[in-house]
Amino acid sequence: MKISKEREMLREMEECQALINSRLAGLVRAGNESYARLLESIRYSLLAGGKRIRPMICVKFCEASGGRPEDALDAACAIEMIHAYSLIHDDLPCMDNSDMRRGRPSNHVKYGEFTATLAGDALQAAAFGTLLGSGLPPDTLVKMALVLAGDAGPRGICGGQYLDMEGVGKPLTEEELTEIHMMKTAALISAAAKMGVVAAGGAPERVETAVKYALAVGFAFQVRDDVLDSAATGKEPGEPPGPGTDNNIITYATLMGIDKCEGIIHQETEKAIAALEGNFDDTRFLVWLARHLAGRDS
Repeated sequence: MKISKEREMLREMEECQALINSRLAGLVRAGNESYARLLESIRYSLLAGGKRIRPMICVKFCEASGGRPEDALDAACAIEMIHAYSLIHDDLPCMDNSDMRRGRPSNHVKYGEFTATLAGDALQAAAFGTLLGSGLPPDTLVKMALVLAGDAGPRGICGGQYLDMEGVGKPLTEEELTEIHMMKTAALISAAAKMGVVAAGGAPERVETAVKYALAVGFAFQVRDDVLDSAATGKEPGEPPGPGTDNNIITYATLMGIDKCEGIIHQETEKAIAALEGNFDDTRFLVWLARHLAGRDS
């Protein structure tokens, strides 16, 4: 029974990923434009694979709130565009200076630094264009755009990346490290959950519950990343060692040790699951996803 449920959830995840990937591929095409190489650069990063966790959470919260997957699909793609842009910029020499991403040369290595920078800029603009052109009611779109702008800006991923860069080589405390990752990682996951509920016309109480789930999942996700990095596992072939192997970078694993990190991952995952109880129509996938992410090895 347990094995069949796992297979069912994995199949549901793969179907959702396929839906998102198909829509993303249709949103950005490269033809004979004079700027076609910029579009190729955008597609190179946007369609490079990945787990599609953020857009899946958006779609699944929409479904759990009584909506249809298609109601949240363009919003989900907008979130993935923001995520892709942030990864392109994070890899730049002025930031993390990473030459590899998901087993392939980073965007700036393949296309050049200025093209990669503009690809990131264009993806951020495309995210809002995709969201606002999705055909949902205007008041719904305004709410969703405000959510995305807030969690993608200085109070979200940009602020988190700033604090992350400022913290390199400094003896960060647990509180400082948590602030960085709640902004850099959990904020966009929170935006995905909120936008999914709003797309379905969910009540404010459901939005608040979705945020609790998303922040806990995002926190656990980041701690798991740090554990994997510290063990030099979970990396694609050719990628540089994770940040946990650099003495100048503090992570949860280097600060607290693996055992405490595992305890945090378990605690935050159960907190996320508890937030869902009695608040949504069907939370089976969201419950499974929280546990699936907590136990991942890549």
